[in-house]
Amino acid sequence: MKALLKKEMRLSASILSYLFISFALMTLIPGYPILCGVFFITLGIFQTFQSAREANDIVYSALLPVAKRDVVKGKYLFSMFIELSGFFVMAVLTIIRMTVLSESQTYRENPLMNANLFFLGMVLLIFGLFNCIFVGGFFKTAYKFSKPFVTYIIVCFLLVGVAEALHHFPGLEALNAFGFDSIVLQLSLLIVGVVLYIVLTGLSYKKACANFEKIDL
Repeated sequence: MKALLKKEMRLSASILSYLFISFALMTLIPGYPILCGVFFITLGIFQTFQSAREANDIVYSALLPVAKRDVVKGKYLFSMFIELSGFFVMAVLTIIRMTVLSESQTYRENPLMNANLFFLGMVLLIFGLFNCIFVGGFFKTAYKFSKPFVTYIIVCFLLVGVAEALHHFPGLEALNAFGFDSIVLQLSLLIVGVVLYIVLTGLSYKKACANFEKIDL
């Protein structure tokens, strides 16, 4: 499995997948919907799937002396590597905004989503949905990916819109807490995001394995 992941990272991956991790830096942009950074990171992963399809990478991988489910596992592990790399950068920048920059007027006067633990929970939720909708959707055919990606785009930006709007509703102001305000609520929401990421990714992986086994390459 280590060899398959290395093959994905060195041979199959598009350079854009690595470059687009830098969109995690959007976490520092005030007056901007910072969850959009998650979309651009997943767009980078999409570029790898696109390049791999054009190079018949799936057929090549299936011809290797490995089980078909390992081919699926390699793609999922690569996607998770890129996602968690982006999440790590976002988490570091979020901590900076929650500590050093917590009293900055630039962020205090920002009407959009603040970088806090709720934000990180939403990041993981969107990544989980990407794995479920796009990566899992790709392995229904191991070739077509336009429909699952368009579906993911719609779901992603609907969720971004909802996340940006929630803290404007009465009683939900704590979702946009600064620093360590409402830390118990914030931490709880982050944990929910972690659980949803694991569940969505795990279930979609099992479904993708079952679908890929049925495909005659």
